[in-house]
This record gives sequence, structure tokens and C-alpha cells, in this order.
Amino acid sequence: MLDLPFLSDDISLEGKKVLLRLDLNMQTEGDRVRDDFRFRKSKPTIDFLINKKAKILLVTHLEDEDKKPIPILPVYNLLKDYYNVIKASTLKSSGEALSKVSPGSVVLLENVRLWPGEKQNKDDFAHDLASLVDLYVGDAFSVCHREHASVVKVPKLLPHYAGFLLKDEISHLSEAFNPKHPFVFILGGAKFETKLPLVEKFISRADTVFVGGALSNDILKASGLEVGNSKVSGSDFGIDKIMKAKNIVTIKDALVESDGRVTVKKIDSIEKQDYIRDAGPETLANLKNIISGAKFILWNGPLGFYERGFYGGTEKLAASIARSDAVSIVGGGDTVAALQTLELEDNFSFVSTGGGAMLDFLANGTLSGIEALRNRF
Repeated sequence: MLDLPFLSDDISLEGKKVLLRLDLNMQTEGDRVRDDFRFRKSKPTIDFLINKKAKILLVTHLEDEDKKPIPILPVYNLLKDYYNVIKASTLKSSGEALSKVSPGSVVLLENVRLWPGEKQNKDDFAHDLASLVDLYVGDAFSVCHREHASVVKVPKLLPHYAGFLLKDEISHLSEAFNPKHPFVFILGGAKFETKLPLVEKFISRADTVFVGGALSNDILKASGLEVGNSKVSGSDFGIDKIMKAKNIVTIKDALVESDGRVTVKKIDSIEKQDYIRDAGPETLANLKNIISGAKFILWNGPLGFYERGFYGGTEKLAASIARSDAVSIVGGGDTVAALQTLELEDNFSFVSTGGGAMLDFLANGTLSGIEALRNRF
């Protein structure tokens, strides 16, 4: 476990103004939150601070499906079902509200990414935030890989602690550094060039590394096989480094789309007009067999083209892992969505709130937002 100042019962917080950085960027529908997964994971830290009679300045961001910041109203509507909460639209009004509210209350700041200084990691914005409070609690694991002011600069200006979600994420993901064997690492999704360091790292640790999703297209192409019109990485990024590894496994067959029709094809039968959309039945049967003998499973990323509705392979994989007796750790937005659709979240040992943050932590053993909390103030 990394050496961090974690929240504990012996900390006196009554009446203290606490900036609590969470990631409550959740799917919304109108002015309501549609998926409260990240709130549920963050709730123990909020509850702890409220029970300690702190005055909480809750800072988060919220984005639409196009990754554009939107007003914080859906998060406010969720929080007010649980807490005494006030929404503040400016830094000045949030400071005024903190002075007036009773201990055990929450002041929700408007979407922090609406301030340019947040993503630009500006010193003056960090100082403005820090001036509103007495101390900082970081519990936004899923943005700890971002060099944003509220994540990496504000904690350096204040006494600070790491929250319970951050502790859980670090503890469970660190199990992958010394796992039980057989250890199966399953990686899906796209952008192989960004995930190659992770694959290289776990080739020597995992007994089996299964590469699926759009990532598998790069392996097929590097093997000299036709991938048709399927998505591949744009340049030579050194995939040859892993092609010789004996524990790399990829798809044997695929659901292929062409001219509006979807068929199953072996990987050596794919044609130029085809689009690989999902793992095929032979691949899923092979994965099921690999999983049945595993004692530790780490999974990030879908097997199919989620944006076009190809969920089947991912959901079948989720069901296979859920039936396994192995320790199972999973992360990534589309991957977690599959567990929730099948109501399998509780069948996994740990479900991470992070996608990119999870991958970066596994590759590097830490994150910028974690390092900002390491040194005691």
C-alpha cells in the first residue's frame, strides 16, 4: 500500500471546511443522474465527513456524451435526496455558503471544469479554491491521472487526506502486482499504442494475456491476416515487441459486419469489405475455458464495438468471470456498464471507478493525483 495520509477516526474535523474532490461524472438524462455507480462508491467518504461534522465543499465535474462540461444540476438533484446540500455557482458564493451552513452540510460547487483554470492547471485557480477551505480530501481516483488544478495543485496548498474510495482502489488494484496464479489479464477496447506499455508489463506477470476488442485487430494485422475495414491503430508503435510472447491470446473468430449483414467468420476468412465487430463463439468458448482455471482475473475494456450495439461478447465474458471462483477485478466505463446491465456487479471482487486511471495505475504503480497526496502538509 502506498504511503498516504488516509482519513481515520482520530482526525478532528468538526466545523472544519473541507474541499472534497470527487469524480461524480455520471451518465445523466435531463436533470437526473441515470447511473449512480460513482456516487455509491464515493458515499462512504461523504458520510464519514458529515458524521465528523465537517462543512464540505464538494468539487466534481460533469460532462455530456461529447465530453463537454454541463451544469451540475443532475448531481445536485441526486445529492439532495441524501444530504443537506446547497448549490453554489461561483467561488465567492461557495465561500459565503460554507461560512453560513451548519456542520455536517454540503456545498456543491458548480462544475469545476467550467473554470478554464481547472484543466489548464493554473496556479491562481488552485489558490482561489484552496482559500475557501481548511483542508483537502482527495477521493477522485478516476481523474487522478489528470494534471488538473483541483486534483494535483490544491492538495499541495492545504493539509490533506486520501478518502476511502482512493484507499480501496489502490489496495485492490495493487493485488495485480503480486497476484495469485494462474493470473489472466483481459484487455479490450481500442488505442493499442496507449496500452502497449501495460501489455508489455503484464506479459511477464500474467499466465495468459487475452487481447480483444479493436486491440485484437492490430495483432491480426501484424500477423499478416486481413482485417478488412476494421479499426486499427494509425501507425507503427512497436507491437512487434509483444508478438513473440507465448502467453498472448487473441480472437479465433469474430462477428463480422458487411453490407448490413452480420456473420461469424474465422480470423483467416475475413475479407477486405468486412468490419470486425465482436468476438465470435469459438473465441468466447476459449475464454470461458481459460477463465475456469484462473485464480486471479484482471479485466479492462469491451470485446465488441459498443458504440454500434455489439454488447454480446462483453456480456458473455462478464457472465463467465462472474461464475468463476477467481479473484476478479474489472474497470472501464463500457465494461462496468455490462456488469450493471446483467446485474453482476456484486459477483466481482472489485469494480474500479477508473478506466484510463486504472490502466495508468497498473502501468506505473501510482498517479499524479496520488503523488500530490503523498507528502504530508
